[in-house]
Amino acid sequence: KYKIRKYGFHGINHSYVANEAAKILAQPLHALKVITCHLGNGCSITAWEQGKSIDTSMGLTPLEGLVMGSRCGDLDPAIVLYLMDELGLTTSEVTDLLNTRSGLLGLCGNNDMRDIIAMAESGEERSQVAIEVFVHRVQKYVGAFVAAMNGVDVIVFTGGIGENSPYIRHRVAANLGYLGANMDLEKNDNGEIVFSSDNSSVTLMTIPANEEMAIVQQTYSILAKSMKTLVRKSKVKS
Repeated sequence: KYKIRKYGFHGINHSYVANEAAKILAQPLHALKVITCHLGNGCSITAWEQGKSIDTSMGLTPLEGLVMGSRCGDLDPAIVLYLMDELGLTTSEVTDLLNTRSGLLGLCGNNDMRDIIAMAESGEERSQVAIEVFVHRVQKYVGAFVAAMNGVDVIVFTGGIGENSPYIRHRVAANLGYLGANMDLEKNDNGEIVFSSDNSSVTLMTIPANEEMAIVQQTYSILAKSMKTLVRKSKVKS
């Protein structure tokens, strides 16, 4: 009735890196169970099975899911009502609070993971807590999606944080050993595309986001199909 549904976001890049992972591993995407982790100022995770997205962390809006730069991620809905009652906030003010003043920014006063890591390493407690919360939420969604697919073959890290922070990849992957996902620390530190160890049963990968290339590829595919249809119709008429 109100057209409320789970839309998800970052879809172009999730599709791109899932397909790139399959190409690199020389396997068809439909034969792999893949989890793609887009970690940046905005964050989302998507589960891929039989070549299709079967679940994603964002919902009707980008607010659902992981802790992000300034978005809260998953939140008890009653908290919204509580804030409105206790602080006298309007719906617009609560929307602004949850979207632009929450997440990492709300936890430690900064939404740049590079700065947060530096402050955490210097002993700043709020930054340490922010990283703990961020990593925990990623691990939680990975675990949930593994359960939904009854396994996983590949876990891909992408996005500004996913691509460029060996520290965050290390923290996330450190608790995935129960899946058979074992990390090679040197490969991770060097930013290699495949950074899982040789004895890992799950492939851990880092693939740079490239939404522009994905758009080009999809546009070319649509145009190619259209041209084939036009050629076929012209042959029928002739």
